[in-house]
Amino acid sequence: MGKKVTVVGAGFYGSTTAQRLAEYDVFDTVVLTDIVEGKPEGLALDLNQSRPVEGFETKVVGATTGPNGEGYEAIEGSDVVIITAGLPRKPGMSRMDLLEVNAKIVRGVAENVAKYAPNAVVIVVSNPLDEMTALAQLATQFPKNRVLGQAGMLDTARFTNFVAETLAVPVSSVKTLTLGSHGDTMVPVPSRSTVNGKPLAELLPADKIEELVVRTRNGGAEVVALLKTGSAYYAPSAAAARMAKAVAEDSGAVMPVCAWVDGEYGISGVYLGVEAELGAEGVRRIVETDLTGSEVAALKEAAEAVRAKQADVAHL
Repeated sequence: MGKKVTVVGAGFYGSTTAQRLAEYDVFDTVVLTDIVEGKPEGLALDLNQSRPVEGFETKVVGATTGPNGEGYEAIEGSDVVIITAGLPRKPGMSRMDLLEVNAKIVRGVAENVAKYAPNAVVIVVSNPLDEMTALAQLATQFPKNRVLGQAGMLDTARFTNFVAETLAVPVSSVKTLTLGSHGDTMVPVPSRSTVNGKPLAELLPADKIEELVVRTRNGGAEVVALLKTGSAYYAPSAAAARMAKAVAEDSGAVMPVCAWVDGEYGISGVYLGVEAELGAEGVRRIVETDLTGSEVAALKEAAEAVRAKQADVAHL
């Protein structure tokens, strides 16, 4: 049986994610759904016509979905479902400002995923990320390892890019890590950040590293402010697509993701940004990394901040 992946939401984020997944040529089918009639079908037609040029065989299928679950039969049997549905931020908005409106959307999507793709691994990218991931797990009732969120991959990519630009080195020579939440309590991990294997702290003064950390934390808002309409999608879609690929290939790749933490770092019972090994069942295990005392403290602080908000989503 070939692999099937669904992307829910055919906005810039969803359609770009579908394109990346199709161009990997590791799936039989990529399904793209949206509530705007004809949009996913049109994008699918366009993407399929790029196959001879780009040389991939993956078939893209578009499906318009309705408020009562119409059209969701197209996602049946999906191995992975990426939920991008929801409103993007506008300038001046925080991710939390989207909580109530996106909670209704994500809950509806998650219930249909549970109905039509009961064995899928679900990757959530809708904002506010940590809360929507917790909500998707509650709404699907899937085992917690099969519901995860995309945040750390993106934040780490932003941090890496900023470090590479600051030091004028290739991005491939830079390794960074961010944990915690996607937003104000993000925890970049300078102790685990290196350039050509050298600790970042040996190459940049502490105040410069802190400047890059702050820029990373506000990375999404910086893009939103420049675009004025809509939010980032090239880097976020790359991150989500790579996570889906790791699941589909059962690769065991270790990536920073939003995952259910149960005892690691002395933190329990919360969705949080940590490193995890990904495979066919979603999160195989949380990978605990050596952190400094202050980094662990920041991670625990992030956990408590998101725990309070994740408790609220159960009622949305």
